[in-house]
Amino acid sequence: MHLHVFDIVTLVTYFAAMAAVGIWFARKNTNTEEYFVGGRSFPGWAIGLSLVGTSISSVTFLAYPADTYKTAWLRYIPNLALPFAALVAAYAFLPFFRRAKITSAYEYLESRFGPSVRVYAGCVYIVSQLVRTSIILYLVALLVHEMTGFSPILCILVSGLFTAFYTITGGIDAVIWTDVAQTIILVLGGVFCLGVIVFELPGGFSQIFEVAVPENKFSFSELKDGSLQPVPWGFSLEKKTVLMMFFVGLTTWLREYSSGQHVVQRYAASKSLHEARKAMWISVVCSLPIWAFYMFLGTALYVYFQVFPVPEATEALEGVRKAEQVLPFFVIHYLPPGVTGLVIAAAIAAAMSSLDSSINSISTIAVTDLYRRFYRRNLSDRHYLRVAQLLACLASALMIGGAVILTYLETKTLQDTALILVSVLGGGLVGLYIFGFFTDRGDARAVWWGLGCTILFTGWTIFSSHGLLPKGLSASFDLYYTAILGNLLMFSVGFVASVILKTGSRKLKNLTVWQQDRSDPR
Repeated sequence: MHLHVFDIVTLVTYFAAMAAVGIWFARKNTNTEEYFVGGRSFPGWAIGLSLVGTSISSVTFLAYPADTYKTAWLRYIPNLALPFAALVAAYAFLPFFRRAKITSAYEYLESRFGPSVRVYAGCVYIVSQLVRTSIILYLVALLVHEMTGFSPILCILVSGLFTAFYTITGGIDAVIWTDVAQTIILVLGGVFCLGVIVFELPGGFSQIFEVAVPENKFSFSELKDGSLQPVPWGFSLEKKTVLMMFFVGLTTWLREYSSGQHVVQRYAASKSLHEARKAMWISVVCSLPIWAFYMFLGTALYVYFQVFPVPEATEALEGVRKAEQVLPFFVIHYLPPGVTGLVIAAAIAAAMSSLDSSINSISTIAVTDLYRRFYRRNLSDRHYLRVAQLLACLASALMIGGAVILTYLETKTLQDTALILVSVLGGGLVGLYIFGFFTDRGDARAVWWGLGCTILFTGWTIFSSHGLLPKGLSASFDLYYTAILGNLLMFSVGFVASVILKTGSRKLKNLTVWQQDRSDPR
């Protein structure tokens, strides 16, 4: 595809604006307090929109429309748990982070359980984010390559370098304000796509429902044997149900809002506890409709290509093509010049809003939890600022390098191995924080027993999923529920170990819900 000059102007303007934001905020970054948490002065609405941009990523732009195009709305259910996770985080987790004026999510873990647990959590986060950013950059490069015809390597370099530039130079200020802009661009891109669909359909907006409702395209169903079959509502560990999908989402969002550095860092950057809570609710109120909108867009695309069938769209339904190709196909062939450029910018924005947060968070963890805490203590703040920028450069280089490597692999071996590694090491963090917040027992020994058992359990489920165990030793539950069971195991083993090892209660003021200062933390 050859881009129209209007599309090229749109893309150049977008990249120039992102770079300008980095340059603008670079002058403010004279210390680590500003670079990591923006002087703790951000209003709640900006933090909230930034959280939206960080959480939606390329999954919203590509996977959600693809899922509802080919199947139905089953995978929207986990998102419905976000308000409940935010409620728990706002009143149970947030006061601990605000009261201690932390910069890293894992400072709490050292105060509660000791330095070894803090180092473990910090290292796991860094590894997981390096894997995540490489994969996101790789996937968005493939998307942009498909929509523009530019080489995947060029797409990786342009997107990666621009993201790295404004993140490294502008710090958290640039990250948050570009996330706000990218969230708006992402929404506008989807709105233009839906607008074209509604305008072209003979029956307009109502035709989407007239066609989709009788075919169960709005139901909580999964595709089996070529037809959509509703999933049951009750409790089960052996198959997908509405209730269990909700619990999957609750586990995911509790992890994000209790131990995700890219989220906790925004708690710290808010000007007050009130503004931090406002940010969380703005994120909830905005994220749920945006996710629903992009799923609705997939349903609308299904109706559109039922009315105006083409071989490529039919092949996406039949599995000959990936369903994720349907939205790029529509963008390339059905949007007018200028609008195409905006939607491509929206796709890039969806990725960049996640990448910038991860780069900045990796730098924060590496300096706060590792370098300054254990390696070089009591040096000037300017020294730590320069180290933070260098480490952000390193993280960006590793992200770009990882994405480039993925383009040369004919299999998913590296991606699959990396995701397995992250799953094994990162299991149980929700259980760990709940153990810390809601009990007054335990020390590093009890935690390590819990983490060890959780790692073994997660490894067992992964071996089971790859058919590497005898049938009698394989997991008998749906692997969607590994995270739920792993966190329950972490909490249970940790608590039992604390009793056996006699790690009884100790002075834990402001470290558990039972021993916290009830005054309002700022």
